[in-house]
This record gives sequence, structure tokens and C-alpha cells, in this order.
Amino acid sequence: MPEFKNKVAVVTGAARGIGRAVAARLAGGGAALALCDVLADEVDETATALAQEHDVPARGYVVDVADAEVVNNFVSAVPREFGSLDVLVNNAGVARDGLLIRMSDDDFDRVLKVNLYGAFYFCRAAGRIMAKQRSGKIINMSSVVGVMGNAGQANYAAAKGGLIALTKTVAKELAGRGVNVNAVAPGFIETEMTASLADEVKEEYKKLIPVGRFGAPEDVAEVVAFLASEASAYLTGQLIYVDGGMMM
Repeated sequence: MPEFKNKVAVVTGAARGIGRAVAARLAGGGAALALCDVLADEVDETATALAQEHDVPARGYVVDVADAEVVNNFVSAVPREFGSLDVLVNNAGVARDGLLIRMSDDDFDRVLKVNLYGAFYFCRAAGRIMAKQRSGKIINMSSVVGVMGNAGQANYAAAKGGLIALTKTVAKELAGRGVNVNAVAPGFIETEMTASLADEVKEEYKKLIPVGRFGAPEDVAEVVAFLASEASAYLTGQLIYVDGGMMM
């Protein structure tokens, strides 16, 4: 039996990259998908393609994760439309890089609102549902940058570091209700977000990776699938690196 048969998964930032790979992996396990993104056409295309490929219910929604009211309305609608809400993957994120002394308030605020506040809004809304049904899996997408920091990414590092602390706290609050909450910290993953980096910058990053290659979105998706499955029932409040050994 597919590991996610009769399960409903919400994936944020699902239109492309890691989010799409996660959605595809969950669909491959039989999960019904409620996918959201601000990229309307792309999230619809992703949902349609995965529904056809894996023969599962899937629908794309336009959701700005930085808007608490929009998030609340979306999350509350998922059980009505799909029957339950069993897995939440907080993957939506943005980057607005720049040195601290030149970073604008808007660039700092926007990255925190999407990457950290958005996850908080979803954890709060989904947590209420999962606590009531006494089951659920929440996986938050952090980053190695949230642990090690990175020059030019004060906003991104602060958001991803805050997400780790949020994960541990929510895990403690919901553990008694049968809800597992964990975080994944990808290293250098080849996505649209990293594609714009200069080749020389990529080569410098590669020197830091013991396995000698960059990760693929599917590498992250497999770890997320484990955390979303019953195989991880005794795992909560943890941060798992998917980084080719960068942080060991």
C-alpha cells in the first residue's frame, strides 16, 4: 500500500524547485495535494501534472503566506475540500540578499514575513486542526544558513534560524497531541534560486561539500517524505541536514 494513501498534504511554495519535488514525492506515495504558491499559473500546472501522473486528487491555490488571514482561510478550507489535513510542508521562501549595512527595512521585513511569519501562520492554523484530530506531520524547510550564517544574507539567516527555534517549540507543544514537527536544512540545492549564481561562486561552494556535488530537489524530497511518513513516528523537534556533509 502506498505510504500516503488516504493522507492529505499541504505544500507551500509548491510551484517549482524543492516544493514541486516534495509534492511529486508525496503524490507518488498516494497523497492528495493542496498546493499553494503566489505563482498562479505554475502552481496550477504543477497540480494538474501531478494529478495526472500519479492519479491523486491535487489542486493549486494562490496563497501569499505572509498574509495571516489568507493563510487561515486556506488552511481551514482544506479539511472541508479534502476530508482532512495530515501533512504540512512549509517550503515557501524568498531571498533578498545584500550586506547588512546596505540592507533596507523592506528587504529584511519581506524575507522574515515570508520565510518565518508564513511558517508560523501555517503551523498555527494547521496545528489547531491536527491537535483536534490527534495526528499530523509538520515539516519546516530551514537551511544550513540558519545555523552557520552567510555574508549578505542577514535577513535569510535570521528567518531560517528562527524557523529552527519555532520548530522545536511547536514540537514540544503538539507532541502530546500526536503531531510530529521537524525541520530540514538543505545545503546547496540546484534550483531556480541558485541558478543565477556565477560559476566561480558555485565552484567555491562545491569545495565545501564533502560528497563533491550539489544536491537536487529530489534529495530533499526523500527526507521530507520520511518525516511525513509513519516511519518517523518517534522523531520530533529535530533538524535534519541535507547538505552533502557541509555541516558535519
